[in-house]
Amino acid sequence: MRRERFDASELSQDAFLGGRLVIAQPKDGYRAGVDPVLLAASVPARAGDKVLDLGCGGGVAGLCLAARVPGVSLTGLEVQPAYADLARRNAEANDLALEVMTGDLAQMPDALRQRQFDHVIANPPYFDRRHSTAARDAGREVAMGEDLPLADWVRAAARRAAPKGTVTFIQRAERLPDLLVAAVAYLGSIEVLALIPRRGRAARLVLLRGRKGGRAGFRLHDGWLLHEGAEHGQDGENYTAATASVLRNAGALPFPK
Repeated sequence: MRRERFDASELSQDAFLGGRLVIAQPKDGYRAGVDPVLLAASVPARAGDKVLDLGCGGGVAGLCLAARVPGVSLTGLEVQPAYADLARRNAEANDLALEVMTGDLAQMPDALRQRQFDHVIANPPYFDRRHSTAARDAGREVAMGEDLPLADWVRAAARRAAPKGTVTFIQRAERLPDLLVAAVAYLGSIEVLALIPRRGRAARLVLLRGRKGGRAGFRLHDGWLLHEGAEHGQDGENYTAATASVLRNAGALPFPK
């Protein structure tokens, strides 16, 4: 049976966006890093837009988006009750509105299936467990180990997107072929932005965006550089100015025009 709630003693308090957000996360279990922050920064949302975060975990992506774009209407879906509860607590602690529904992507709550959103975002599990080892912690494994195929995530996101609405995923670069196959079946106007760790290195992560009913041709953009220099030669994070703006100042990570 999945647990319903984390005790305060099991949580750490972690700063995001240069301290604009303080997020409670389990000391042992799934802990958000920069990936959901980068995802949130890439969403072309405006005040008043409705946004759905599929698999919202502790709420980091949605809350980062709300900190950058005041006035968005946020909804999250999370299969693990303890993480759904944590997302609600994090929203309240940061004085941000986030509606969180507990439920399975494959069997969404009826109330959610009746709604559409201007933007749908997702940070699906990265690892195909046919070719990788499961995490020991159950919560981390649900977050990181693929249970449903990526095609199911894309299909669910596309169904919840309003006409002309955007769907944005962050995923490991090695999973891009699977993600693209699914995306072309349900979305149009597909764009991919590679996240390059350092100049001369292969991308480890990609952002993919599609549009419900979009008709523009596929676009593969020049990559977004995360760190300065060819290697990490000093103490500190060494992010590029643009990436530091995203991670520390709630800046945007726009797809090129």
